[in-house]
Amino acid sequence: MCKECGCETALNSAAARGHRHPHVHAHADGVMHAHEHSHEDASAGNHRTIPLEERVLAHNDRLAAQNRAWLAERRIVALNLISSPGTGKTFLLERTLERLRDRVGCAVIAGDQHTDNDKVRLARTGVPVEQIETLSSCHLDAEKVAAVLPRVVKENTRLLFIENVGNLVCPAAFDLGETFKVALLSTTEGEDKPVKYPVLFTAAQVVVLTKLDLVPHLDWDLVRCRQFIQRVHPGVFVFELSAKSGAGMDAWCQYLERLVV
Repeated sequence: MCKECGCETALNSAAARGHRHPHVHAHADGVMHAHEHSHEDASAGNHRTIPLEERVLAHNDRLAAQNRAWLAERRIVALNLISSPGTGKTFLLERTLERLRDRVGCAVIAGDQHTDNDKVRLARTGVPVEQIETLSSCHLDAEKVAAVLPRVVKENTRLLFIENVGNLVCPAAFDLGETFKVALLSTTEGEDKPVKYPVLFTAAQVVVLTKLDLVPHLDWDLVRCRQFIQRVHPGVFVFELSAKSGAGMDAWCQYLERLVV
């Protein structure tokens, strides 16, 4: 996970002194990254172990708290949408924004490693959209979100959707200042993702099951999926819907409207 690596912070840390050597490792995105690491010179008698994970997350959490206060001051509810690639986050957002038009002031921050494809799609709904390209990073962080908040939030904004990078692991560890996390799981991914990736499904206040229209064509068990979700997060609220057919969308949108009343 990124929080266990923290290579960028290590390279910029004043504590990272001594000899340097190349190091190659894989991030959660599956891409191999090559860079240099610095180590203390043990012969100098001042060898130290840096709790890098805590440093990275503590810095992010401070910025997330600032984002949360900024949003609360403006009475904005922010939802951090997290899922695998291909779950249907963008399509669900398109249909949601269309239904909420003229009812709730919305805005979107879309995160992807590359391209502004999602921004182009979502902007057609007429809401303000800002795209964040994370490049080699497999998640959004509080600093990146803070940089675009003043541009995307308008005077009438009451609901902010943050579409995180498609990844079930690292985005769950990084607070962005959101009101709460929403985990999305599609029927095409199998029933057992909640128990295989429990950190996200435990942290999420809401779980949305997507692509329910495909159930007749899949070897997928809804009851079993519900059981897996409740096993890792008993009592969590679950929406079951299809953005394509419209099934379950009324309940989802009514819930969103109630959040900003």
